[in-house]
Amino acid sequence: MDAQGWDDRYQDSELVWSATPNLFVAQYLSGRTPGMAVDLGAGEGRNAVWLATQGWDVTAVDFSAAGLAKARSMAFEAQVELATVVSDVDHYHPTTPVDLVLLSYLQVPDEHQRRILRRAAEWLQPGGAVFVVAHDKANVDNGHGGPPDPDVCYTVENTVAALSELRIEVAELAQRPVDGAVALDTVVLAVRD
Repeated sequence: MDAQGWDDRYQDSELVWSATPNLFVAQYLSGRTPGMAVDLGAGEGRNAVWLATQGWDVTAVDFSAAGLAKARSMAFEAQVELATVVSDVDHYHPTTPVDLVLLSYLQVPDEHQRRILRRAAEWLQPGGAVFVVAHDKANVDNGHGGPPDPDVCYTVENTVAALSELRIEVAELAQRPVDGAVALDTVVLAVRD
């Protein structure tokens, strides 16, 4: 879906997604020392706002202006600072090295995934991390929800390979409860030493 499609989707409802952070974002990023963070493909900003409430200095990047407007509203309600940048993830580049790059359900084709993940790894300062949570390709046939197109889903193996210059702390095919069923997600946390 293009930016206009996401704008339309976000404008047609109160919140498309929950205001609470993703289960795995909260599980694996709680307790990490806050610093500069970039949420690529932030959508309505639920994870970016949560990171800000944990003390992170967050920039939420998305090509949907409508999604980021909701993110700013959510940040205001949570009484936290949140920078937003309307940009395609291919064109965004942080001005300084960062401590965390979050990619949460960023739906792009395989080759695009590798390129974005490699760029994200380059943005890290020492000790910084890339955290990926995404619909796994196995979810298409064996899980619940998510996109029906396996080309925009991830695998643990491909994600780890794209982040091979980093130290892998977590790499799993994770089960996420959703609507009384189970979704299958790629979850990878990789750190620059």
